[in-house]
Amino acid sequence: MKQYFAPGRVNLIGEHLDYNGGLVLPAALTIGVTATFIPRNDNRIVLRSATHSFSKEVSLDDEIVFDAKNDWTNYPLGIIAQLLKENHSVPACEIVYESNLPEGSGLSSSAAVEVLTAYALLSQAESNVNLVWLANFCKQVENDFIGVKCGIMDQYAVALGKKDHALLLDCNKVRHEYIPFELGDYKLMVMNTMKPRSLIHSKYNERKSECEAALHIIQTTKSEIENLCEADMFWLDVLTDEVLRKRARHVISENLRVKEAAKVLEWNDLSTFGRLMNASHTSLKNDYEVTGIELDTLAETAQEQKGCLGARMTGAGFGGCAIAIVHQSAVEEFKNKVQEKYLLVTGLHCEIYETQIGDGVHQIN
Repeated sequence: MKQYFAPGRVNLIGEHLDYNGGLVLPAALTIGVTATFIPRNDNRIVLRSATHSFSKEVSLDDEIVFDAKNDWTNYPLGIIAQLLKENHSVPACEIVYESNLPEGSGLSSSAAVEVLTAYALLSQAESNVNLVWLANFCKQVENDFIGVKCGIMDQYAVALGKKDHALLLDCNKVRHEYIPFELGDYKLMVMNTMKPRSLIHSKYNERKSECEAALHIIQTTKSEIENLCEADMFWLDVLTDEVLRKRARHVISENLRVKEAAKVLEWNDLSTFGRLMNASHTSLKNDYEVTGIELDTLAETAQEQKGCLGARMTGAGFGGCAIAIVHQSAVEEFKNKVQEKYLLVTGLHCEIYETQIGDGVHQIN
């Protein structure tokens, strides 16, 4: 019996840029998903969860296909199906998952399960798993098996995260560098809206299509650029459709914010980084339109609090989580005031907790 861990992730800045070929700045968390791997003597795989009643058993001899009735197990099933398709050795086993990530929160529990499953299965036959390959493999499963046209960021951050560092990832060239993320007297706070993200898959794919349409117009009238993040702001005038112009404006401006954020974090300038977080949220609210009253209330209330350097939504939006950087002396007052205002505006109770930056997927000793 062996145990493995894959973290959740937050994206510090650079939202909706991964599928637009831009720069993102995610970080792995110390909370995530644990998998216990138990070998079996037959030709079957059993998937169980400590937090879900639904379980699934499949034969390695049978074709594995997506089925909505398979609930959360579609994520590991997609990994298993693709490993078999690519002729990797997949051992018969039981895998028991246990998570302390809030589901549907935008902390990438699905990517954690994908990366964790692939890493655990491959580790039985391979001494070293190529983590960059692993991230790309899991992204492909999410795109093709699950049907969500995500970029590479979530799986990459889960696989290659590093303690006390953010990961500056170029999603076009798929290369990365580690940026120190040293908070000193400040804390990284995660604020969970506790709102189910029912629109996320359809709206995510809709935004991706809008960006592709904007890129096509720019390519045919201005420049043969490869992706939208390479465009210049002054090219926006060729986009006569107001919606497409707004989507492109967010993408181009957000990519510039990520570049600036990486510089100021190298200098440990958290104040400027906080202002960039605020600007990112405003762009996501007004130009990309993926926030909603819950995320806006959390981020904007947080920005008003004493000791808060900046706050923004994180993840794909339409619910999920926002993040804030708050001085440790102000944390309790921050929690109380944000929760009070959020309940007043939305009628919902939000969860707020301190988080730490940890390592990517690994075997637990």
